[in-house]
Amino acid sequence: MKIISYNVNGIRAALKKGFIEWLVQADPDVICLQETKAMKEQVDTDLITQAGYPFQYWFSAQKKGYSGVAIFCKQEPNHVAYGTGIAYMDHEGRNLRVDFDQVSVMSLYLPSGTNTERLDFKFQYMADFQSYVDQLKVDHPNLVICGDYNICHEAIDIHDPVRNAKVSGFLPEERAWLAGFLKSGFVDSFRRLNEQPHHYTWWSYRANSRANNKGWRIDYHLVTEPLAPAIQRALILPEAKHSDHCPHLVELDL
Repeated sequence: MKIISYNVNGIRAALKKGFIEWLVQADPDVICLQETKAMKEQVDTDLITQAGYPFQYWFSAQKKGYSGVAIFCKQEPNHVAYGTGIAYMDHEGRNLRVDFDQVSVMSLYLPSGTNTERLDFKFQYMADFQSYVDQLKVDHPNLVICGDYNICHEAIDIHDPVRNAKVSGFLPEERAWLAGFLKSGFVDSFRRLNEQPHHYTWWSYRANSRANNKGWRIDYHLVTEPLAPAIQRALILPEAKHSDHCPHLVELDL
């Protein structure tokens, strides 16, 4: 199973930049999107169907043009879970899960901490999400949580760890949470296969950051430990340029 995750920073904008043509070429079995910024009815979903994804699931924020996640599948899942059941999380459309026979795949868009209020919200979300996933793994031990975590884990995951040490996304408390989340039973699929620096998934639009590869790796496929032996490939795809993020993939031998 090939799974791609992609923060598209607005699906309607991405569609105008050749997203469909790229999707046909990339050809994942499942694609998880974050920051769709649209309701399903605002998107020409026939284009996505024609690209080979008849099974489309959308979980949008209550606030129009904000946040939102989606999952497109070639094959119909056994079950779709919209949200976590935690109201304040679900109002922002940040979690969507599809369950297949051998694996469950979640699209996650973890909040960013752009100011003090949102940073407090992010920490609350992180704590509640950890508790939610601890319970979820009991019934779904083969779980892949794809998406934008808005956290760089280690210094290797950010172009300038010294200057960004006090910036949300690389705060010690955020990094400690992600380290703890991994220790709770997950594997960072990319780092399992690639220990090299300078691999990023997000670049600021300012100061020609992407051309100079001054980026952050904040997007992950975290897989539960029972699935770790199934990881065949894990790649970042920076050549796709429909967003300030780039897509990344994991391939599992199920």
